[in-house]
Amino acid sequence: MGQAASTATVAANRRESLQVNRSINSTKTNRSTALVSPMVAGEDDDVLDPVNGDGGGGSGVVNSDYISDLPDECLAIVFQSLCPADRNQCSLVCRRWFYVEGQSRQRLSLNAKLDLLPVIPSLFDRFDSVTKLALKCDRRSVSIRDEALVIISERCPNLTRLKLRACRELTDAGMEAFAKNCKGLKKLSCGSCTFGSKGMNAVLDNCAALEELSVKRLRGIAETAVADPIGPGVAAASLKTICLKELYNGQCFGSLILGAKNLKTLKLFRCSGDWDTLFTLMAERVRSMIVEVHFERLQISDIGLQAISNCSNLEILHLVKTPECTDMGLVAIAERCKLLRKLHIDGWKANRIGDVGLIAVAKFCPNLQELVLIGVNPTKASLEMLAANCPNLERLALCASDTVGDPEISCIAAKCLALKKLCIKSCPVTDQGMEALANGCPNLVKVKVKKCKGVTVEGGDWLRRSRGSVAVNLDTVEAELQDASDGGAQDNGIEFPPMPTTANIASRSTVRSSSFKQRLGLLSGRNIVASTLRRWSSGGSTSARHG
Repeated sequence: MGQAASTATVAANRRESLQVNRSINSTKTNRSTALVSPMVAGEDDDVLDPVNGDGGGGSGVVNSDYISDLPDECLAIVFQSLCPADRNQCSLVCRRWFYVEGQSRQRLSLNAKLDLLPVIPSLFDRFDSVTKLALKCDRRSVSIRDEALVIISERCPNLTRLKLRACRELTDAGMEAFAKNCKGLKKLSCGSCTFGSKGMNAVLDNCAALEELSVKRLRGIAETAVADPIGPGVAAASLKTICLKELYNGQCFGSLILGAKNLKTLKLFRCSGDWDTLFTLMAERVRSMIVEVHFERLQISDIGLQAISNCSNLEILHLVKTPECTDMGLVAIAERCKLLRKLHIDGWKANRIGDVGLIAVAKFCPNLQELVLIGVNPTKASLEMLAANCPNLERLALCASDTVGDPEISCIAAKCLALKKLCIKSCPVTDQGMEALANGCPNLVKVKVKKCKGVTVEGGDWLRRSRGSVAVNLDTVEAELQDASDGGAQDNGIEFPPMPTTANIASRSTVRSSSFKQRLGLLSGRNIVASTLRRWSSGGSTSARHG
């Protein structure tokens, strides 16, 4: 009987021990849950008694979650420092974070398909502080129509930036209604849209604060042989940047260009028609404040360049595949635009720009910092002048030149003392040129050599060993043949970037977007030298922002 009592006592002790362990485990679980949740305190945590001024134990110690005590304004600042993916994750934590994240988001990108219309009210109930909006539709889908754009403009009256891509269902009426509701717009970028001159004029007549206008493949102005003139409107007084790309009737923007008295940047890419007349009128009527000019595949001759030379504040000039421009036009630019810092010339191997024009640049433009020559044949004479008279020359690219060989590279190495970055492509340079670089250019940071048949892998390795602090990017013919035999999916040694996924709601960083476009441009048949120099300049203090 005593043995039975002892057995019962042991069993009771075991049951009591199990209950204690379960209680301890339950307490640990509750505390760990409290640590995970940003909003809820654990049951065992001390909470301040609003009546007695202390916790349940009277100690006055508070062990609550600090994030919950942050004001909404501070929490919004934290969210603004996060990347879009992290912001999206944070919005799922709790209702408060969902609300604060939506109210503080200023940049929004939407998939602008037709089925976006029903969800627009709920979207902008949540994102009611948006000032920068992108509406993008793919080519195979039906885009939003005027009704959707009008509702968006009513929900976002403080919109300052709008980007439209392939919104082919928008008409002049929709753009006019939008412009009347969003008069504070500062930047408009539209591509592959079908509205015409009336819609564009509505924006220019209502948006007095407009500073940047970018138009690409605007189908509506190409429907008639002579499009209605666009501009100037009230926006002409505030416009600082105009960028026109692939326009059939691009000259209908002439009134706007002439009327933009404070224009700083003018970019014209692949726009048909004779542009000399417009630039001549600009020189006669306007005292231009233009600082940056980009011309690509444009019908412009020395007459147009002489007119542009009246822009005495010009600092950046890009002449890409403009075969009617010669040394005469470049001399006119050099003589009158003495503040020139960046010069890019793609001569298209027309041999119409050479030593004469470059020597004029060396004589009259001592502030030159960046020079890109593609399909141009400079000799040692012009390179010596540039090295001697342009002490601030830091970035130099020589591409597809038949006259740039080892003597020219030796001249650069000996006399370009400030040079930091050098790019050589498809030039008759050999390992002797690499040896000269190893002994010159004391400030050199990066060298890129591509498709130079005379430069071997051994020459590149020797340069790396000799100048350990210099980043050498060598792409020889041997390496290309090896890549081809391996069957790798690469083009010129550059990997294709992954295709981005599309979502109905995406907030994208401008820096990431511009970086992706640069990489994409590198792979889309554009010249690698121009893309390389853009990346180089973007990291320096002399970079100019491109809208």
